[in-house]
Amino acid sequence: RACELSSRPGEEEGAAMLKGLHHIAILASNRAETLAFYEALGFAVTENHVRPERKDEIIFMEQAGVVLELFISAGNPPRVSFPEAYGLRHVAFRVEDASAAREALIRKGYAPQELRHDTFTGDAMFFVMDPDGLPIEIHE
Repeated sequence: RACELSSRPGEEEGAAMLKGLHHIAILASNRAETLAFYEALGFAVTENHVRPERKDEIIFMEQAGVVLELFISAGNPPRVSFPEAYGLRHVAFRVEDASAAREALIRKGYAPQELRHDTFTGDAMFFVMDPDGLPIEIHE
């Protein structure tokens, strides 16, 4: 399913330029709501840096080798999702059981979309919006 990158000129044939995903940076407006949402997905805070000169806070969260870098600040424009704008469309996280993950989010007070199946793979999946409207895909 993943695409392969061709090597750079001068590199050994087949040597990949990328080694993996380093982190996902997310702009957020409400610290408490954002932390609660990503904690509901199983992420835990690993670092926290307040930057008074920028009037923001950076919180790192991690789970299953995935690192989130949350920028908590006020005054950013809302995300454009309906209609979608060019750029990053959504973030997708893999789970063992999408139905169970969806039910767990409902029990915690979130409103995920209906469970459906990926058009190409048939895998169960659904979307849930984070507190600032970023679509998060949960996919088996």
